[in-house]
Amino acid sequence: MAKIQVVDQNNNKVGDFELAPEVFEVEIMPEILNQVVRAQRASQRQGTHATKTRGLKSGGGRKPWRQKGTGRARAGSTRSPLWRGGAVLFGPQPRDYAFKVNKKVRKLALKMALSSRVSEEKMTVVKSIDLAEIKTKAFAEVAQNLGLNKTLIVAKNADKNLEMSARNMPHIKVIEADKLNVYDVLLYPELVMFEAAAQDVQERLK
Repeated sequence: MAKIQVVDQNNNKVGDFELAPEVFEVEIMPEILNQVVRAQRASQRQGTHATKTRGLKSGGGRKPWRQKGTGRARAGSTRSPLWRGGAVLFGPQPRDYAFKVNKKVRKLALKMALSSRVSEEKMTVVKSIDLAEIKTKAFAEVAQNLGLNKTLIVAKNADKNLEMSARNMPHIKVIEADKLNVYDVLLYPELVMFEAAAQDVQERLK
C-alpha cells in the first residue's frame, strides 16, 4: 500500500497517509472519464432555449389574400416561417439534456480521476487549514506556503472562513468531500485534500 506524506498549512511534514490501491491506483480509461464528464456537464445545462412555432406566434389567422387571381404565390398566414416576422421552423425547444450513467461507472471514474492525480504527483494531503477569520490575505500566505496554483481543495466539512477567504483567489476552488466529482478533479491540475477528507473519500470509494 503506497503512502503519501501529510503536511501542515506551512508545508511541514507531520505524518503519512496510506493510499488504498483500489481507490488511488486504478487503471485509467479515458472513455469512462469522458462519458462521466459529459453526463455531468449535460445535467448542468438549463435547456431553457426556445423559439416560437406557428402555434405560439400571435396573429396570422386571416389569409393575407385570396388563393387565386392575384398573380402572387398562395399564402395562408403572415406567420409562415417563410415570412419576415413569422414562426421558426424546427427551432430549439426546452429540453433536458441529462442522460444516465450507472452509479458504479461514476464511482469508477472518480477513482480514475484521483488515481491520475496521484500518478502525476499532483495530489497533496494537508492536515488542515485553519484560518482565524475571513481574510484573503491570510489564505494567500497559506497558498504560497503550499505552492498552490490552479488547485481544487477538498475539505471534510463546510468551513466558512476557508471558503470565503479562498473565493477571491483566482483558479482555486474549495468543496466538501461529499461533493467531490470527476469534472472538478480533472479541471484543476492540482488536488489538495484535508487528511480527514481523504480518509472519508477513501472509505466511501472502497
